[in-house]
Amino acid sequence: MWAECVCGSPLTDHERVLTRALTSSPPRYLLEQRDVEVNVRDKWDSTPLYYACLCGHEELVLYLLANGARCEANTFDGERCLYGALSDPIRRALRDYKQVTASCRRRDYYDDFLQRLLEQGIHSDVVFVVHGKPFRAHRCVLGVRSAYFANMLDTKWKGKNVVVLRHPLINPVAFGALLQYLYTVASKPGTCVKVLTIEPPPADPRLREDMALLADCALPPELRGDLGELPFPCPDGFNSCPDVCFRVEGCSFLCHKAFFCGRSDYFRALLDDHFRENEELEASGGLPAITLHGISPDIFTHVLYYIYSDHTELPPEAAYDVLSVADMYLLPGLKRLCGRSLAQLLDEDSVVGVWRVAKLFRLARLEDQCTEYMAKVIEKLVEREDFVDAVREEAAAVAARQETDSIPLVDDIRFHVASTVQTYSAIEEAQQRLRSLEDLLVSIGLDC
Repeated sequence: MWAECVCGSPLTDHERVLTRALTSSPPRYLLEQRDVEVNVRDKWDSTPLYYACLCGHEELVLYLLANGARCEANTFDGERCLYGALSDPIRRALRDYKQVTASCRRRDYYDDFLQRLLEQGIHSDVVFVVHGKPFRAHRCVLGVRSAYFANMLDTKWKGKNVVVLRHPLINPVAFGALLQYLYTVASKPGTCVKVLTIEPPPADPRLREDMALLADCALPPELRGDLGELPFPCPDGFNSCPDVCFRVEGCSFLCHKAFFCGRSDYFRALLDDHFRENEELEASGGLPAITLHGISPDIFTHVLYYIYSDHTELPPEAAYDVLSVADMYLLPGLKRLCGRSLAQLLDEDSVVGVWRVAKLFRLARLEDQCTEYMAKVIEKLVEREDFVDAVREEAAAVAARQETDSIPLVDDIRFHVASTVQTYSAIEEAQQRLRSLEDLLVSIGLDC
């Protein structure tokens, strides 16, 4: 009710639905899992930030601003949000607004995962007791991030599940800071945490590149030659201490439950919640083995590198197969990588097919890129049978479609055509594109 008082008139049904969606559905899911554009506009030229200001949701306003919502002073968006803000705290937040760059606003799930791994000690395999205070850790992370730990875990501390440190120069606060560094900070040349006289990680690595070493070590020997020269080959004698084996078409990948369970709900159910694809078998080294079906070793290698390092070199021709597996394994970040790879394929022949894939796998950003490309070549697309079929299917998907109902695909194309208008000559070009689209709708009986 208080949102309706701002304008002195009731909210429209559209505004009511959108504001309810913004407040009941976590915006974090939409922005970070579905990759929805934070400054997306509806047909009333309104953004999520405007509706959040209008309804007085201060926490949501702060979240949107922190993730790149635009509201610069003396602009349409900025003045509209400021005028419509329901409370003084929201107005102050808008006035204090600072531009957030794309690189800064991206929520980093990978760093969050590593922080949780450290704080919660999920699947830890070693405990350090420093003057009575315990610290749960993972041999694989310590060994791959520090040559000192790699050596000690393979010699003096080998086979020990509990390591007691009583040296007077090692205190719990310093040791906790050291672990924080090893788990969450990308190393830089010339920097080193001066605790335990530990050497910094290898020259010029970054955190994710260090973690990719674990993926290197998990690869079956028969696959390593197919990948070319690895950027960080496994150190001689390095033991990554795997605790699970995944068998994929006869290939054995020696991996770590902490990474697979922490990165994927699918693998957490598979390994932690007693949901088994098949009976556990004994692999080499006595590790429990899980056989994965419906995936090739090459595709699983992409999954492996993504899980350990949050990145994988993904050629467009492999993106379709990886996307299907990423969806099955509940890896939204890998799906977004596939979407970015598929966006490189866009041309007149492929755009409709890629658009269908984007809708099927709910890749909002890729879907928008497809409709933007369609808008540029619409005069050629209207002559293609696959595009006509797509328009018909979109129209049929609108439940109980009335004459005044719009077709989502057509609406998106119209939006992108209109958004390109900058000059008078561009207006004529846009009108010609829109006429081509309207002529198509008339010809197939879908004009509205």
